[in-house]
Amino acid sequence: MEQKRVLITGAAGFLGSHLCDRFIREGYHVIGMDNLITGSLSNIDHLFPLPNFEFYHHDVSKFIHVPGTLDYILHFASPASPIDYLKIPIETLKVGSLGTHNCLGLALAKNARILVASTSEVYGDPLVHPQNEDYWGNVNPVGPRGVYDEAKRFQEAITMAYHTFHQVETRIVRIFNTYGPRMRLNDGRALPAFIGQALRGEDLTVFGDGSQTRSFCYVDDLVEGIYRLLLSDYVQPMNIGNPDEISLKDFAEEIIALTGTQQKIVYKPLPVDDPKQRQPDITRARTILGWAPKVNRNEGLKITYEYFKTLPQEELFKTPKEFKK
Repeated sequence: MEQKRVLITGAAGFLGSHLCDRFIREGYHVIGMDNLITGSLSNIDHLFPLPNFEFYHHDVSKFIHVPGTLDYILHFASPASPIDYLKIPIETLKVGSLGTHNCLGLALAKNARILVASTSEVYGDPLVHPQNEDYWGNVNPVGPRGVYDEAKRFQEAITMAYHTFHQVETRIVRIFNTYGPRMRLNDGRALPAFIGQALRGEDLTVFGDGSQTRSFCYVDDLVEGIYRLLLSDYVQPMNIGNPDEISLKDFAEEIIALTGTQQKIVYKPLPVDDPKQRQPDITRARTILGWAPKVNRNEGLKITYEYFKTLPQEELFKTPKEFKK
């Protein structure tokens, strides 16, 4: 039987690299693509010797050419943390719009099924809790986070248009907060920020009063949900995340307990449009995919902390990446 071929954009990023690993394990020929603006080749170094892995250093916002057949495309190229998309807003909008358009065009040309990575950020600062897929969101299109939120909302719209107009086989996953090995320590998100501060002996910074909530899903659980969604017949958006909700204040205290450090929590003003609540309703994933997260936060945090402890000392003190204009 001929080996199936999958293109994964954003392959050198946190989620993209774990997806590459999963599809390699499942016996696929994996084509990774990344422009490395936020990704790192160190995440996929271990794959380069494999005969069923190849890599294209390419920006998906420009025309994509992949020789040969393609069975599946997973579009995961995008900055994914506020610290990134506030510094590279135009690139964030382009990868969600032009990049998605190019990937969908490739899917149409290759008769491939495509899964696009959307986000819980399409719900904005939600007025419905927990968030289910029928909720349309509360998003500020011209706020500082709008470049990411609206890029992803457009991505969903054009994906569905290709499905209805061109009959492309499409899947849309709305990803909630995910964590695990290969996260960038300096990407500004709560979990790596807290662990990085603890490892450096700094106080942990909580924005606002810490009552805002997040729900953290371990990366292996998320990848399993994405894999099942890709192979399912479901075309509407689907939440994949862990509904175990926790306030950021309590989460910071969990990190202090985990790391055994003596730091205290310091409070700073809440950023503009920062969501107050974030919890997925995963009824659809449970019902349609038979999926639910299995790794509890205590177990997942231990694995993630052990990974961060192995990073070279210079990684701990590296400032957030500067991007060329």
